[in-house]
Amino acid sequence: METRVLYNETCPVCRFEIEAYRRSAQAQGLPIRFDALDRAEDWGLTPDQAARELHVWQDGRVLSGLEAFRALWAAMPGWRWLARVTGWPLIRPLAAGAYSRIAAPILYRAHLRRVRRQRQ
Repeated sequence: METRVLYNETCPVCRFEIEAYRRSAQAQGLPIRFDALDRAEDWGLTPDQAARELHVWQDGRVLSGLEAFRALWAAMPGWRWLARVTGWPLIRPLAAGAYSRIAAPILYRAHLRRVRRQRQ
């Protein structure tokens, strides 16, 4: 089963985290591909849509937000525990809310500031 990850390579936080996943996947020979925002259209997304949160393609579906993270973690032996924990009934809505309402918007606004600075 191939897993593909679409992430914002211009985001320092995102890049740091994804590089950890990439190193782990490569060391274990896992079939995980990492795509930067310039591949968003291949996913049926605009670069702006893709920059708003993490996306993972798995089993023919594009997942986003916490579900994307959970799919990625489940595909990686050293991270499966996190996929399980974030699926627990009390943890799942809290983790999803923290990501979609706090972390992702903060990272997206920082992305927009970087884009504006590059255009100036």
